[in-house]
Amino acid sequence: MNWELLDWSIVGPALAAGLLILSTHVPLGYEVLRRGIIFIDLAIAQIAGLGVIAAHGLDWEQSGFEVQISAVSAALLAAAGLHWTEKRWPETQEALIGILFILAATGGILLLANNPHGSEHLKELLVGQILWSTWTSLVPVAAVYAVLLAVWWLGRARMGALGFYIAFAIAVTASVQIVGIYLVFASLIIPAVATSRLRRGNRLMVGYAIGAIGYLLGITVSALLDLPTGAIIVWTMAAVATVAGFSLSAKR
Repeated sequence: MNWELLDWSIVGPALAAGLLILSTHVPLGYEVLRRGIIFIDLAIAQIAGLGVIAAHGLDWEQSGFEVQISAVSAALLAAAGLHWTEKRWPETQEALIGILFILAATGGILLLANNPHGSEHLKELLVGQILWSTWTSLVPVAAVYAVLLAVWWLGRARMGALGFYIAFAIAVTASVQIVGIYLVFASLIIPAVATSRLRRGNRLMVGYAIGAIGYLLGITVSALLDLPTGAIIVWTMAAVATVAGFSLSAKR
């Protein structure tokens, strides 16, 4: 074990990034479950990633404003399209989401086919770069999420399906560039599934706790064992959710 890697200057911003992601993704995850569109997070995240890849193909600066515009535009277009299909073909919506995901995933591979760093870019999109987070880089994300949470909790009853899709697209666009596609899915679905049978108030708090403990354990284990952080967090969050799920079932 390498205890030197357990440095708060690295672990602190990474944990803060995880908590920021959970702040929006846990409540959005419950809505995803309620609507029965489980894989929308993978599809929207992959589309946002496709926007990032397209921006890289145009040689735009990786941390530049143009990349964010490309990513969120792609995600919003996908969200608008899914809202349109939900109204017209609700019985096949989940299948259409799956098709959108696979098109976006293979589209990214095609765009990176001649890029010598293509495999590296794909890995970054899948597992993220959470350990590269800094306090400064998290400020814009925190501001966006503060607005999203205010809109969500104050106006959720009046948002409708389109409002949900837009909020979802914006939240996922920000998160996929920090934690990657795998952790976006895990942060949305794992806490929501583990606490789905609880009452609403308790459910949200327990869901946040599961996600937070999962991120803390994952970042710690990753730092100590020098393993990929995103992948480890997915496993630790799943383990925490499993223990919590069995514990809650036993109490019931």
